[in-house]
Amino acid sequence: MAELTLLEAVNLALHYEMEHDPNVVVLGEDVGENGGVFRATVGLKEQFGFKRVIDTPLAEALIGGVTVGMASQGLRPIAEFQFQGFVFPALEHLMCHAARMRNRTRGRLTCPAVFRAPFGGGIHAPEHHSESVEALFAHTPGFRVVIPSSPQRAYGLLLASIRNNDPVMFFEPKRIYRTVKSNVENNGEALPLDTCFTLRKGRDLTLVTWGACVVESLQAAHTLSKLGIEAEVIDLATIKPLDMETIFKSLSKTGRLLIVHEASKTCGVGAEILARVSEEALCLLKAPPKRVTGYDTVMPYYRNEDHCLINETDIVNAGKTLIEGWK
Repeated sequence: MAELTLLEAVNLALHYEMEHDPNVVVLGEDVGENGGVFRATVGLKEQFGFKRVIDTPLAEALIGGVTVGMASQGLRPIAEFQFQGFVFPALEHLMCHAARMRNRTRGRLTCPAVFRAPFGGGIHAPEHHSESVEALFAHTPGFRVVIPSSPQRAYGLLLASIRNNDPVMFFEPKRIYRTVKSNVENNGEALPLDTCFTLRKGRDLTLVTWGACVVESLQAAHTLSKLGIEAEVIDLATIKPLDMETIFKSLSKTGRLLIVHEASKTCGVGAEILARVSEEALCLLKAPPKRVTGYDTVMPYYRNEDHCLINETDIVNAGKTLIEGWK
């Protein structure tokens, strides 16, 4: 068992699945010779050849269309978009074809494709390199949306996504690509999709988050514990479909809900969670729920980027308000 970064865990999962399934292919800009913009596909072309690791032109619409075609004809393609903000030219193929393939053909065809993309801020990149628009894809019927927050979950969730028979949008929080490490066993065991992961038990507060914000949320939970507030930290992991049962179970203990996400506040995934709670579990709440989110603005350039990103203090203050303001 090796200690890996999240990026290395993605690479390991790709290697494993390509070794064990000859129908798995990888395509995208610079994924072969250069190993991808963040080097997530390093070594794949050398091991599996240019027919299974395909360098495409700088044309995201082409990547989307070719991937849909491959998936509908028996392959399991994994398409890499260099940044989440670069997916937009391919939306015609993704939303109108990949996501609807099973429904349109009444199950005769499926689209077992994974669309990978780094997302979020934190690396001082221009705004279209720093998008957090997971809610856009969660709103589209037919997609699964998966976001790992650790090397272990990146490995297991990517394996599960590749083996899934419907399209998966797999968004990797690039801010923690190389900063978070954990032991990962290369055993080919997938983690379950469509379920949350409870990372920390608590009795006073349910803290729901995903992606890179898991790091600050765990730090905040540790700080809150020194103040006598025990927060239960839940990593959503699969954004669509939502595992609300795990959240309801936690709320039945804590009665207080705090949602943390980097994406903009308006119409974010956090709003959907709050809506489900209000419809199905309102009586569990002891206090009005709170959100700590990104601003409804485009990610600024690097001098101001840190002012837009959520930090530990933001989460701690929100947690204290939920407890102290509603005793």
